[in-house]
Amino acid sequence: MTSAIEVRDLSKQFRSVRAVDHLTFEVAEGRVTGFLGPNGSGKTTTLRMLLGLVSITSGGATFGGRRYLDLDHPIHHVGAALEATSFHPSRRAEDHLKTVALASGIPLTRVAETLDLVGLTDVARRRVGKFSLGMRQRLQLATAVLGDPEILILDEPANGLDPQGIQWLRTFIRHQASLGHAVLVSSHLLSEMEETVDDVVIISQGKLVLQTTLADMAAQAGTGTGLRIRTPEINRLAEVLNAVPVGWRQTAPDTLVIDGATPEWFGPFAAHHRIVLYELINERGSLEDVFLRLTHGFDTAHPPDHSGGQSAPFRMPEASA
Repeated sequence: MTSAIEVRDLSKQFRSVRAVDHLTFEVAEGRVTGFLGPNGSGKTTTLRMLLGLVSITSGGATFGGRRYLDLDHPIHHVGAALEATSFHPSRRAEDHLKTVALASGIPLTRVAETLDLVGLTDVARRRVGKFSLGMRQRLQLATAVLGDPEILILDEPANGLDPQGIQWLRTFIRHQASLGHAVLVSSHLLSEMEETVDDVVIISQGKLVLQTTLADMAAQAGTGTGLRIRTPEINRLAEVLNAVPVGWRQTAPDTLVIDGATPEWFGPFAAHHRIVLYELINERGSLEDVFLRLTHGFDTAHPPDHSGGQSAPFRMPEASA
């Protein structure tokens, strides 16, 4: 695959704060790359450096081998939507796009096409100050694609969108990739992106944590299996589990999860110890679990372990243990 964006050893220092720390990744043509990380991880700073809006401390980024500032007519090569507040409130949506088109040498016929593409035709003559946040997000997307660029950079584009709007956004992004365009889209929520992206770049505290395909990340999630057990005898179950080499954690007053266990092992184990069960659910790990673990957010996303359970890797003991 050909790389549309190449980021090499990119860093940004704000006085004593290293916002981006030797970041390296690529974005391929015809694919959607999710740029993921917690709030404050350096995503927006990175995107602004790519577009020449923030000075680079070291390293660099190129689009098809050239820096953004070196591109001829960059609006025809790179479209960006970094925020949805950069509009004059008294200007009509159609007039905003006409102003951008005239300044960039884009035929005015493209304005109506773009408004239709983002679903704003019916409100083309409405003043932007009357727009909801979701409508401003769509207008920002219209501005980004006005020049029909082969690369799109979108920063948290789902902000302000209702569920129908988010579904529309997914379709819009996938359509752009189907045209052979490269799409780099940032978010702090993997759950928002997992139905849209092909590849993921995950950062935390300004550093690269992982670059892989969504399929490979899903394979990692699939390895995280376990059993969720609800019982009125939680204390006695905890006691017998502490006598065998399993990792477990209590998640509610009457519920615990045994990492890596299977119903085939636990059923006979519970019967042997005469433990009453209310619920037994075989769980699989989720992409969100992997994301939180990689970005050091796992501890804040799950209740603490109050049980004193062992943290050793699961090894299947005999049922009579």
